[in-house]
Amino acid sequence: MNIPQDLKYTKDHEWVKIDGDVATVGITDFAQGELGDIVYVEVETVDETLDREEVFGTVEAVKTVSDLFSPLSGEIIEFNESLEDEPEKVNTDPYGEGWMVKIKFSDTSELEDLLTAEEYTKVIEG
Repeated sequence: MNIPQDLKYTKDHEWVKIDGDVATVGITDFAQGELGDIVYVEVETVDETLDREEVFGTVEAVKTVSDLFSPLSGEIIEFNESLEDEPEKVNTDPYGEGWMVKIKFSDTSELEDLLTAEEYTKVIEG
């Protein structure tokens, strides 16, 4: 299982890459494996400001639909529109071309609540 060391994670199986005051967010390799073949990603919250743990979108797989939770409070500034035509990128490259949204986050103290790769590994092995 691929769990990059340079990213942060949530217990909801999202990964977070911090660059200044912008966080790129997607779902983890573990999550995409559990969901199976992803057929649709919906995000209708661009330009909205959300609180941490609010739903920013949904991911639909052959078997199920799952909510996507914002790992940080802030404004959703971008959606990876390539997922509209190629949602399978979430399966094939969850930490690269399968990213979902970018959030301009507002509360840096929330970063302390994100998990390290080691902590996330314990969650999924749990």
